[in-house]
Amino acid sequence: MSRGRFGDAATYALALVLAALFAGPLLWLVSLAIRTPAEVFLGAARFIPEEPTLDNFRQILTDRTFGLYLWNGIKLCALGSLGALIVAIPAAYAFSRRRFMGSGALMVGILTVQMVSPLVLLIPLYRYMERLGMLESHAAAAVVYMALGVPLAVWMLKASFDGIPRSLEEAAAIDGCSAPRILFFVTLPLAAPGMASAFILNMLMGWSQFLVPFILLTRDQLQPISVAIFNFAGSTSASTTQLLAAACVITVLPAIAAFLALQRLIVRAIMAGAVRG
Repeated sequence: MSRGRFGDAATYALALVLAALFAGPLLWLVSLAIRTPAEVFLGAARFIPEEPTLDNFRQILTDRTFGLYLWNGIKLCALGSLGALIVAIPAAYAFSRRRFMGSGALMVGILTVQMVSPLVLLIPLYRYMERLGMLESHAAAAVVYMALGVPLAVWMLKASFDGIPRSLEEAAAIDGCSAPRILFFVTLPLAAPGMASAFILNMLMGWSQFLVPFILLTRDQLQPISVAIFNFAGSTSASTTQLLAAACVITVLPAIAAFLALQRLIVRAIMAGAVRG
């Protein structure tokens, strides 16, 4: 076997191992979700239930409270992602089209902010929101979602703007277009894939967000699905384990499906600037 084929085989083998590590817990979750309460007590003795049922999913999906939690999660993610996109567009455009002292260091600083865990900021964030009277508010949580998503959006949009030829903007300027009109009517339409990718990735990040809504939103009717499932898990018993598993599957699968369906768009947007460079 040639060295190249051996490397390919090793890569595929490693990918299969990683896929098994990630898929194993998900498959076990699905196994629990299609069990009857009696079969839950069997535990690890049987992976495939003898009498699989979809009744757990029906019970969860017909629960109005579960629908409210889902809507809260979608609302917070959408508002935070949209706000991050609005803030990131002018910043990314400036980094892409303007050369100023310290721009490289500032971009690294933005990336560093992305690496800071929200756990470090929770106590001052809670006190800040309390003094502003913004606790128990979706608006406050959405602002925090937006702040956490801006660094990623800036990096992705800068790469997308870098991939757009400046000659198009120069031609529009010669025709008399102002800078704002060039941005909104020339650059942004061409950067639509990058904007969509930044929005989607921020949605996925927000969908898995737990700490921020857990601290800022304690009222049950305001909580997103991630916090609601955690609270339900804390009070669950063996007789409701299958319902918790069904709720987790319903929550996880849309995010996985969205990423798999749009992965080419996301990768193309990330690589746009690199390909040009």
